[in-house]
Amino acid sequence: MRPGALRRRLDHGDVGRMSNGNYMMTGLHGLDEPLLGNRDYSGRHSEGKTLECIWVEGQRKEHLHWAALLFTNLIVQWAQWIANIVLGSVSFIARILPLPSNTQSGSNWKLLEPALNPLQEARLRSLQQRLGIPYDGSRLEHQEALKQLWKLAYPHRELPSLKSELWKDMGWQGPDPSTDFRGGGFISLENLIFFAKKYPQSFQRLLHKQDGNRSEWEYPFAVAGINISFMLVQMLDLQSGKPSSRAGRRFLELLAEDEMAFDDLYCVTFQMMDAQWLVKRASYMEFNEILKSTRTRLEHELSLESVSGLKDLPAYSLLKR
Repeated sequence: MRPGALRRRLDHGDVGRMSNGNYMMTGLHGLDEPLLGNRDYSGRHSEGKTLECIWVEGQRKEHLHWAALLFTNLIVQWAQWIANIVLGSVSFIARILPLPSNTQSGSNWKLLEPALNPLQEARLRSLQQRLGIPYDGSRLEHQEALKQLWKLAYPHRELPSLKSELWKDMGWQGPDPSTDFRGGGFISLENLIFFAKKYPQSFQRLLHKQDGNRSEWEYPFAVAGINISFMLVQMLDLQSGKPSSRAGRRFLELLAEDEMAFDDLYCVTFQMMDAQWLVKRASYMEFNEILKSTRTRLEHELSLESVSGLKDLPAYSLLKR
């Protein structure tokens, strides 16, 4: 199915449609009981009352008046007490349940800051420190990491200089890869190295575009990887103090189980993106659209109740070692 057809199906589906039922309202059809008046229902009218009777009746009415006033005040106090309980319950529920928030995709939920255990705190802090490191082509360790990536990608080819046209073979846009990192930072290079080491078969098949019927104008592998790193950081809300998006909170659960959860999720996402690319028969100019649909799909998989670890993600089965 072509992308346009898929979008039409998503945009004009029956999501949230409700049938209009017939509602019957029953109102008051009239008063079947007579209104009460000051009439003696024994058939006699109250005439000829003595002063004593009038005084006693006045006292009775006064007592009834004060009794009604006290009862009314009691009802008001009880109502206020119940209202305070209800409002307090709503406030408590609001702290533990997600609140809707408008986002670009319209499908995210913003939550209050989550409580983390010490292990999650430490791993999140370590990950955020990695995110804060920009790629610096003048640093020796960054240069060595780039060379390591080449050796993993092309183990039988000679290592080129740090500025060479040969880097374009990997999917860098120019002869100097350092100019492509920009917002991706050093972690995007670490993600590519991790992918090549842990899932070498999938890495090689994506690098060389060996799966499916490929476009004549394919996405550049290395630059696509940098974009995936950047997209994940945004989706998981990792640049805030503590992730509060639904996907971010689920990721914190995965991080508690796996210290390298971000890197593993990166590999899953890269493989998922390529699968989306093939299904939609996309070409270079549609890369951003494919990346958005990949994000939507990944958010859905992270929301599944059956997912308790990265290996439970349906897209994880696409990876090959």
